[in-house]
Amino acid sequence: MTIAKTLLELAGADLSLPRLAEASLVLIDIQNEYLSGPVALPGADAAIANAAKLLVRARNTGARVFHVVHRGRPGGLFDRSATRDGIIPAVAPLADERVIEKELPNAFAGTDLQARLAATGRKNIILAGLMTHMRISSTARAALDLGFRVTIDADSCATRDLPDGRGGVIAATTVHDVALVELSDRFALIARDSAALV
Repeated sequence: MTIAKTLLELAGADLSLPRLAEASLVLIDIQNEYLSGPVALPGADAAIANAAKLLVRARNTGARVFHVVHRGRPGGLFDRSATRDGIIPAVAPLADERVIEKELPNAFAGTDLQARLAATGRKNIILAGLMTHMRISSTARAALDLGFRVTIDADSCATRDLPDGRGGVIAATTVHDVALVELSDRFALIARDSAALV
C-alpha cells in the first residue's frame, strides 16, 4: 500500500517551519463578531488564546506583525463601527503594528498587504485567525501565487459548523481539519503545535 504524500513532499520541498524572527505574522479577522451571534465559532476561545501567545512570541523575536480585519456593510455582519466587530483585546495591535481592512475573504484582495509584506524583505509569512476554511484558506492560496512561503498555525485558527447540502451539518472541527489538509498539499506548511514556531 502506498503512503499518501502531499505534493510538497513529492516535490522535495523544504518542509521546515520558519523562524519567527525571520517571518511576518499576519493575524486575520480575530474580531468580536466571532464570539457570539450568527457566526460564533465553537473553537474561537482556544484559537484566540493560542494566537495571543503566538503574537507575544512573535513580538519578542522581532517578527513583523500585521492585523487584518474584515469590514462589512453598516448595520450588517462585520460592521466596523460596531463594538462587536472590533479586534479582540487579547490580540490588540500595538501603535506600530499596521491594521489593514479588507472587504473580501482573501486578505490581499483590494488591500496593500502584499506591498507591506514585500517591504519587509521577508518571504515567510505565518497566518493565524478566523475562519480556517475561508479567510485563512483564500489568503494562503493567494499568497503562494504572490511568491510568499506560507505557514499556518493550526492551533491559532478556528472555523464554524457548515451545512452539508443534504440536510446535515459538518462539524467545525472537521471543516477546520479538512481545510488544513487541503492547504498542506501545495499551499502552506501547517504548524500543528504553536510551540514549534520559535
